[in-house]
Amino acid sequence: MKEHKIGIIMNGVTGRMGTHQHLMRSMVEIIKQGGVKTGQNETILPDPVLVGRNEEKLEKLCRLSGIEKMSTDLESTLADSDNTIYFDAQTTGRRYESVRQAVKAGKHIYCEKPTAITTKDALELYTICQEAGLKNGVVQDKLWLPGIMKLKRLIDTGFFGRILSVRGEFGYWVFEGHSVPAQRPSWNYKKEASGGIIMDMLCHWRYVLDHVFGKVKAVSCLGATHIKERVDEQGNPYTCTADDAAYSTFLLEGDIIAHFNASWTVRVRRDDLLTLQVDGTNGSAVAGLRDCYTQHYGNTPKPVWNPDIEQPIRFFDHWLPVPNQEVYDNAFKAQWELFLKHVVTDEPFPWTLLEGAKGVQLAEKGLESWEKKAWLDVTPLHE
Repeated sequence: MKEHKIGIIMNGVTGRMGTHQHLMRSMVEIIKQGGVKTGQNETILPDPVLVGRNEEKLEKLCRLSGIEKMSTDLESTLADSDNTIYFDAQTTGRRYESVRQAVKAGKHIYCEKPTAITTKDALELYTICQEAGLKNGVVQDKLWLPGIMKLKRLIDTGFFGRILSVRGEFGYWVFEGHSVPAQRPSWNYKKEASGGIIMDMLCHWRYVLDHVFGKVKAVSCLGATHIKERVDEQGNPYTCTADDAAYSTFLLEGDIIAHFNASWTVRVRRDDLLTLQVDGTNGSAVAGLRDCYTQHYGNTPKPVWNPDIEQPIRFFDHWLPVPNQEVYDNAFKAQWELFLKHVVTDEPFPWTLLEGAKGVQLAEKGLESWEKKAWLDVTPLHE
């Protein structure tokens, strides 16, 4: 058995997403399964080193994960030639400089989004990787969610006919911290710390729309800071300066209209924390994180508006579940495995830092649209 041992610098895994999705549910699981198979007798075996600023948190993570290597000195891990990949899951404001530093050290780059605060900086990260001949990628996890994969298969098989519209509902109530502790970090609600739901979620909507439904051509966005005060991790009240809700409409190729509501100030009464409804001439579907339900033209009820009587149609009864046709892995782990294969065996990996820059571009356009109260075109970003 030929084994490719590959050192991975995992910077910022002490955060919520880094710990749960990238470390415990991705990297640890890949190691447990014996690595990533690339052939009959060939395997990629990750050899991660956990990097962060808090030694106590890193030690706790090492005990939890079984990974022995850790460091609070990023420079020394970058200087180690055994480390070939740099991964960044830090807070957004720290990412640009750290990735630049890793590129200078000759490391392949894989990172969370947003990849930078501005489109200019995000595009620069892609450019310097390309110029240095380094493989690069951005996390676009929702493309590997079972519900969205089922939705994509329906599109590919022509289920919808001509797609007319997409409606996305995302969010949940994030507690303010006065009586119930908040379940998201305080920096999310501070503009000065690169927080805000527009910068966070429009990066997601860009790759979902581009890769599943059609390229984004224009955007209109309205943001809001509904909750004015929250309590931070130390129990101190603070003024919220970043948006906690975004109401966005997108024009896609093929004249598809997409509207997404994203909010940390909404109480959930739907199938999941994220639901996408797609309506087409021949049928409709509603997808959550894992499940997907369809309603074909021939199975569509014919309601008549009459508010004076009880509604006679049980609308949920006319939707059919899409069965599981394959085994679905953790979405983050699935993309990690593809990136490792890309680095070691040069398998294609289209989700580069250019795609990350497109996400930042849409978020910037969303913020500008809110400020100007105007529709804005989204021009193509070129390599």
